[in-house]
Order: sequence, then C-alpha cells, then structure tokens
Amino acid sequence: MVKKRKRKSKKKSKRAKKSKQDKKSPSSKEKEESPIMREKKHQARRTSIKEGMFATSSFYFGNHYLSPFAIAINSSSSMVAMLSSISGLLGPITQLFSSKLIEKYSRKRIVLKAVFWEAIIWLPIILIGFLFYKGIITNILPLFFLLIFSIHIIISNTSGPAWFSWMGDIVDETYRGRWFAKRNLINGVITIFAALATAFFLDYFKSKGWTIFGFMILFAMAMILRLVSWRLFKKQYEPKINLKKGEAHMNFWSFLLNSPKNNFGKFSLFRFSISFAQSIAGPLFVVYILRNLNLSYTTYITITIMTTVFSIFLIDLWGKFADNYGNYRTIVFSSFLIPAIPILWTLSSSPLYLIFVPTIISGIAWSGFHLASGNFIYDNVSQEKRGPAVSYFNMLRGFGMFLGAGLGAILIGYLPADLFIEPIIFIFLLSGIMRMLS
Repeated sequence: MVKKRKRKSKKKSKRAKKSKQDKKSPSSKEKEESPIMREKKHQARRTSIKEGMFATSSFYFGNHYLSPFAIAINSSSSMVAMLSSISGLLGPITQLFSSKLIEKYSRKRIVLKAVFWEAIIWLPIILIGFLFYKGIITNILPLFFLLIFSIHIIISNTSGPAWFSWMGDIVDETYRGRWFAKRNLINGVITIFAALATAFFLDYFKSKGWTIFGFMILFAMAMILRLVSWRLFKKQYEPKINLKKGEAHMNFWSFLLNSPKNNFGKFSLFRFSISFAQSIAGPLFVVYILRNLNLSYTTYITITIMTTVFSIFLIDLWGKFADNYGNYRTIVFSSFLIPAIPILWTLSSSPLYLIFVPTIISGIAWSGFHLASGNFIYDNVSQEKRGPAVSYFNMLRGFGMFLGAGLGAILIGYLPADLFIEPIIFIFLLSGIMRMLS
C-alpha cells in the first residue's frame, strides 16, 4: 500500500510539474497548433507588416495634413482644435458599437469594409479643396470640412476593435513585444521618408501659389495607398474565433464601475487622464508652428517626424524591456517624461531647438508608452473580450481627448491677447501641469 501511494504521489508531482511548465511557457498554445496553422499565421504576420507600410504612408500623405489643410481653407484656431475634440468623441463611440459586430461578422469582413470606405472618403475632401480654389462657397467650406472629417473619423474607427482582436490571434504572446516593436520600427522608417517627401512637395507647391492643389494631390495619393492596404488585408489569414452571441460583449457601465478593481480598468482610467491632459495642448501644436511662429511645412514636418526618428532607435530596446520586465514597468518609466514635453515647447522658438530637444524626450516617452499600452491590453484581457475591451479603453481615452481638446479650443478662443504670457504658451504650460497630476 505504501508503494502504491508513493507511485501515485510521484505521478501527481509529475503532473504538477507539467502543468507548471505549461503555465510558465506561453508558447505552449503555439506548440499545440499544426504546422499548417503556424505557417498561415506566419504569412499573416508578414502580410500585416506590408499592410502597415502602406497604411502608414497613407496616414502621412493624408490624415497628417488634415489640420494644416483646415488652416489653409481659413478655419479658425478654435475649429482646428475642435478636429481633435471630434476625433476623440466620435472615434471611441464608433468603436463601442462596432465591437458588437464581431459577434455577427468575421473580423476580416469588418476591416475590409471599413478600410475600403476609409479610402473613398478622401474624394469629398479633395472636392472641398477644389471648391476653395475656385472661390465657391468658401465661407461655409470649413463647416463642410468639419462634417466630412466627422464621417471620416467614424469610418476609420469602425475597424479598430476587429483589427485589434485579429492581430492578437496571429501574434503569440511570447514575442509580442518584439514583433510589434519590429512592425513599429518599419513603419517609423516609412514615416520619415513619407513625411519628408510630402513636406518638400507641399512647400514647393506653396512657393508657386498652388498650396491647395498640393493638398489635393496628397489626399489622392492617400486614397490610392489605402486601397493598396485594403488589397493586402484581403490576402491576410484570419484565425477562426468561436463566439456565442453576447459572449464577447461587456456592459460599459459595469466595466466603468469595476474599473478600480482590476488592472485593465485602472489603466483605462489612467489613460483617460493622460489623454485629457495631452489634448489640452496637442491639437494646437500645428497652430503654434504654422500661425504663431510662421514656420514652413518642411520645418513643421521635420519637427513632428524627429519624434519618430528617436523612437526608431529606442523601439527595439523598449520591446525587449517589455518582454523581460513587463509592460507595467515600461508604462511607469515612460510616463515620468510625458509631463515635460509641452513645457519644453515653450522654452525657445528656435527651429533647431524645436527639432531636437523636445522631440528627443517625446520619442523616448511615447515610443515606450504606446508599445506597452497595446501589449498591456493583450496581457490583461481574454481573447473573446478583446474587441469590446479595446473599444471601452478607447472610449475613455477618446472622451479624455474630447474634453481636453474642447478645453483647449475654449481657452485659445477666449483667453485675452494681453495675458501676462501668450495664450497658447499658457495652454502648453497648463497641459504639462495636468500631465504631472495624472
């Protein structure tokens, strides 16, 4: 009897060891997959990197120039700030509803439909440029642009939860930090070339008095590049996800009430506060550079892409750091630098200073913060709830953007010009203080 008990205890200890090993090795799920499935996911990851290159190029040919375009068609500074406010409100609300589509349709189908119409929506924006050039209804064109911009935000955010859930199923958690770091690195390089090329292009057209035509050509290129991105999505493999109706859905209000009780909820509230503080000044940066300092498009783009340049040198290190020490520590370390960024913008108006000093700190801080934020959600939310979880996360983040950008728009519109400091500088300082309090 004693021998039998010993044998049983040995068997139990072996099973316990095996179960511990399974828990320790996150790649056990990947090992259980067939070679065919692993190859499909491998090809999907390769396709995703290619798609990201075209999506990034489309963004820097189009989306990145929407605020400068608004300035070019004589939109007020408050209206330019309101673009971010609208984006922060409509984007997350759209994702809140689109996350439920995962229960009815495949994630691939949702992404394909949204990306296609995201490309087509550039046509009415190009039309606005043409009408402005011809001097037709120029007084109401800023409002018309605001309407089309709102539709653009709704369409482009429809695919968010589905894409996030889809990517979570093709990238294994054991190398998720490194893989997304690699993808971001490649996209960062594309950003530099796309941003510089478009800036020189736009400045050339500006020197000839054809600024609006320059915008129209860039937006047409953005549409074409997004259609290429759409074609690549059609080729990308989507793993099956078995969901019953209502299984993936979480009630937003119960999520909000339970937020202080779990890691993901606490992080979502923290992201709300950071977004609020950031958006007080963020949307006004383009106004500060192009209107207050009267710098060229090339200088503006050079300043904005230098953050990406410094991110490229650090993203791989952040990815390894996140894999080795965790996403929480990565977020903590990068968050310490975020309050300094808007304050640094106020210290000098020298283009050389603006190109190098604030951008170094911004590149270090935001590259680690954004990388770890996405991975933190993957680590703390189960597969079937990722769609609604990311929509709720973005809802809080976007609501923070809406309130922050709205406050910035009110302040820039109503602060007296004879304030003890320039109103826009006051707003930058306020943003830095609010980030510290977050």
